[in-house]
Amino acid sequence: MPGVAWLFYSMLVLLLLALLGAALFFWQHTPARNKIPRAQRRRVVALQQMEALAKRLRQQEPSLDPKPILELPLETLVQKLQDEELSVESVLCSYLEEALKVHQEVNCLTDFLGECEEQLQALKKLRKTERGLLYGVPVSLKDPYDCKGHDSTCGLTQFLEKPAAKDGVIVQVLKAQGAIPFVKTNIPQTLYSFDCSNPIYGQTLNPLNLKKTPGGSSGGEGALLAKGGSILGMGTDTAGSIRVPASFCGICGFRTTGYRLSLSGVSSAVKGKISVTTVAGPMARDVESLALCLRALLSEDMHRLDPTVPFMPFREEVYSSNQRLRIGFCETDGFTQPSPSMARAVRLTSRLLQDAGHQVGLLTPGWGGKPDWRGDWAGPFLERKEVISEFELLTSLWLGMAAEGLEWMEMSGDLVIPFSIPHIKYAVKHLFEGGLFADGGATLLEKLYVCQDSDMGHDMCLWFLSEGDIVDPCIKGMVNWLRLPDLLKCFLAWILKYTEPRASHTCEEIRGVGTPKKLWEQHAAVQEYQQKFIAKWRSLDLDVLLMPAMDPAFHICYSEIGTDIASYMGLYNILNFPAGVVPVTTVTPQDEEELAFYTGYYRDSTDKNFQRAIQGSVGLPVAVQCIALPWEEELCLRFMKEVETLAKNHSGPK
Repeated sequence: MPGVAWLFYSMLVLLLLALLGAALFFWQHTPARNKIPRAQRRRVVALQQMEALAKRLRQQEPSLDPKPILELPLETLVQKLQDEELSVESVLCSYLEEALKVHQEVNCLTDFLGECEEQLQALKKLRKTERGLLYGVPVSLKDPYDCKGHDSTCGLTQFLEKPAAKDGVIVQVLKAQGAIPFVKTNIPQTLYSFDCSNPIYGQTLNPLNLKKTPGGSSGGEGALLAKGGSILGMGTDTAGSIRVPASFCGICGFRTTGYRLSLSGVSSAVKGKISVTTVAGPMARDVESLALCLRALLSEDMHRLDPTVPFMPFREEVYSSNQRLRIGFCETDGFTQPSPSMARAVRLTSRLLQDAGHQVGLLTPGWGGKPDWRGDWAGPFLERKEVISEFELLTSLWLGMAAEGLEWMEMSGDLVIPFSIPHIKYAVKHLFEGGLFADGGATLLEKLYVCQDSDMGHDMCLWFLSEGDIVDPCIKGMVNWLRLPDLLKCFLAWILKYTEPRASHTCEEIRGVGTPKKLWEQHAAVQEYQQKFIAKWRSLDLDVLLMPAMDPAFHICYSEIGTDIASYMGLYNILNFPAGVVPVTTVTPQDEEELAFYTGYYRDSTDKNFQRAIQGSVGLPVAVQCIALPWEEELCLRFMKEVETLAKNHSGPK
């Protein structure tokens, strides 16, 4: 019987400890749990106000048919508003009603900007000569864009109930150009996810397939635009956060060169990053809308409101040029094996560009297994000569590629233009991942957790953090990795070295750089890589580069994928190149069949998770990525426009 009594008392102690732990957990979450219901109630009230405004506007035009308005491309809509063929009220009413419908289906809105009614009345008083390029255009904004009197939450309770004191610079410029910001859209918690969910506003769904995510972090924008609830939106991009949702949702998205658009008044969970550039950019249903938005934003107002942004007006002569392009063509970056639909989209686009008279070339790695960490897929490239015959070039390329054990393919154009991504694993793991988590994730974790003992060392503090926020499932995996003590990260890096080499390198990089000297070395390494990349680009006299985008859309909350799959997108945040995505095709049943044989280049857990994440995607959009050198936004958009036109006019097999 003493044994039974001992067992009883042991069970009682364990039960009490469990109850104590649960009480402690709920106590730690009390501030978050109090703020979240209040924020959710504010959203309900805001959307009710939005619906009330839509009803008031409809009463002014009872016979209004919104369908013809919603079908207009932005360029035509702007012209009709300027010519007063359409009233500002009818356009705003149409998009208010449609945005509410879309939200009911996919949960994409976080706030209604009620001041849009007052702005509408002010616009009506303007003379025609005073109207901006976006006169009367309803514009949606990603959650982090500051609007006076509204929260910019980044999906974090810490940012709740801290309304912005004034509009951010981009919002001010949009209003100066006559645009009417009317809603803010959902994002993943911290903005560090390719999903779109947070504990405050919940999960946003992909309107094209409700089992899929719209992408992140500008996922609310992608969903709203794809379903027609907005005609123009503004996002931000740190690792593809504009381009991924645009690709997943079948719209166009564009990341600008860093510092060409102001980030003043754009909130962030992690500020201070230098080597991985976060930028602002537009999202829309077609490329011409992106160009029109940039024309409006690149005004004197942008530089006047933020003098750190250079005054560089939109160069119409570059965007409107008909000169044939020299296009580099990469079917793979050599780090992440493209899905069957990704590879097919690039091949299709390159063929269409060839047929249109552009010079396009391809170089693909010819290895059969794991890529080399140190290797440069293309080997030594030719030094460009002032005069070189086609025969000399092709002969030199053949000899060079044969020496490196690479395959090459001559396209049907006049000239092969080979291109490959140099030192891709070094760029993705050390420069991109290392730059993203240069502080060991401390800044990001501070937004989620509270250290109970300020006297603890940094590493111990991270281990004994108590939760101050509710961590969303879509970032839980990343957060758990970041919270590991430094010694455990070192140990995991060692034991994973041979079975999961990419995970091993991740464990090394998320430890952080450690010292200011090493941080400067990391910045210098990024600059050196950028210059080498540009030198290779110029040695081939390229205008632009065609690459796969990351698609099709993932299943919801596939957080195991991590940053490795972002290689196609994040690379250009390291390089700080302008880049945009254009949908060109959709996933076919054959793509889905071929996906069953997808292994990836490393055959590791990341490759397996990527394969599972994109299964069941028949009919979903597939985009390609268009890239140009820094400050060449107009050329990049011109290339995107060419791709879009060719894809839309293509009637053959895709």
